[in-house]
Formats: sequence, structure tokens, C-alpha cells
Amino acid sequence: MTAPREIELGKLRLGGGNPLFLIAGPCVIESEAHARMMAEEIAKIAADAGVPYIFKASYDKANRSSVKAFRGPGQKEGVRILGKIKKELKLPILTDIHDVSQAQPAAEVCDVLQIPAFLARQTDLLVAAGKTGRIVNVKKGQFLSPWEMANVAEKVASTGNTKIILTERGTSFGYQNLVVDMRSFPIMQRTGYPVVFDVTHSVQIPGGQGHSSGGQPQFIEPLARAGVAAGVDGIFLETHDNPAAALSDGPNALPLSHLLGLLTRLKGLSTVVRRWSAR
Repeated sequence: MTAPREIELGKLRLGGGNPLFLIAGPCVIESEAHARMMAEEIAKIAADAGVPYIFKASYDKANRSSVKAFRGPGQKEGVRILGKIKKELKLPILTDIHDVSQAQPAAEVCDVLQIPAFLARQTDLLVAAGKTGRIVNVKKGQFLSPWEMANVAEKVASTGNTKIILTERGTSFGYQNLVVDMRSFPIMQRTGYPVVFDVTHSVQIPGGQGHSSGGQPQFIEPLARAGVAAGVDGIFLETHDNPAAALSDGPNALPLSHLLGLLTRLKGLSTVVRRWSAR
């Protein structure tokens, strides 16, 4: 097993036995005002819970179930909005990229480039992200085993960039169903890279509503607690002030009003787990 690596992100220290961190935000940028409001509110909640925080939002959801679904404002406008949030709120920023051409423009603003699960084996995309020098967060494909993520990380690391995060987001279990194998966390941690649990996409029911995905948000907290107990380095979740009105992934989003309670409980559990692991 490779010794755990610590990734520096400004004042934050990710992985390597450091405190549990949070990646959170709305699925997609719905408007500049909404994205900023969400970033500001989540930052306050994370600070109250004592959890280091990275804001996430996508400028383009390229893998929506239907061609008619809302995708976001696009890269140019989305990066502008994210850059403004970063500058004014002093927050680290994460967003998805879907194509090699998107890597460098997104990296000019964003601290973390995320590779969506469906694209986890796209070599050219992984290499392009690595070459930017930014932190690269790769979602484990629903079709991949946890040990295959070592090959994925190797593609990014081939650029000389070892600032890599690996994220679990559930594995396909028949049609329109996902399960989380808790063994995946220690298996992926053998790479030495920080491991994150994307708990809200893990309760998604892909394509479950015909033209969009459904979800089972009642399982967010028990799964999050299980992941933290298993020793994950960070939690990824999508949250919304009004999930029923969200323009993307509302059925599996955590209501913003539930976030502080959840983070407080996860922080307490994580403290116990880290104290025990250090013995």
C-alpha cells in the first residue's frame, strides 16, 4: 500500500490523515445569483460545522437523460460565474470538464477539475486535465471496479501531476440502480490518493423518471455515515435550497436545510474514526 498523500489547496490540506473535507454545491449553475447564494450559504454552514469546504457547480451537464433537459449556461459564462464566486467569496472551486478543449479554460479559474464517471477511462481527457497542473478529481465509473482506478490515476500521473482525488459514486446493479461497495474505499486508498464518497449520486436512480433521473435522498445520511466510518477523506454531495425545483438532479439532492445537521454528525464520527486509526 502506498503511503497516503496530502494535497495542498491554498490553506486546505486534503487527504493524508487530515480532517474530513466537503465538496458541495448545486448540480448545475442555474443562474449567477443562485450559484452565488448557494456558495455563500454552504460556506457558512461548513464553517459552523468546522469542515473544510470546496464549492462545486457544473457549467454544462453533457450527460443528461434527455436532449431537452437543462444543461447549464455553457463554459464561457459558467467559468465567468465561477471565477467571480472564487474571487468574491474566497472559495476553492471545482467543476466538470467533458472534452480536452475544456481543460485549460476551466483550469484558468477552477482549482479542481472533475472527470465525470462516464468519462473515467478517456485517456486524452485525463491527460489534458493532468497537464493543467490543477487537482484532478476522477469519479469512478459505474462500470469500473475500485482496483481499476489505479490505472485511471496512472494516466493522470503520467503527466507528472500527482494531485489526484478518486471518488466513489456507486456501481451499476441491474437497470437503473446503484449500490455502494464499502470495500471500494480502502481498495482505492491503496493508491495513496485521497478518496471521496459522492453520496448523493450514489442514491440516484439513473433515468428513473423516463426523461430524467430519480433518487432516494432518504438514504443520503446512512450512506454518508457508513462512508465516513469506513475512513473516506472527503464527502461530495449536491445540495439545493429547493430540490423539487432544481433544474438538474433534484430528486437525489440534499435539502440545504439538512446540511448543517448532517455535517455536524459526520464531523463527530470522522473525529472518532481518525483517532482510532491513528493508534
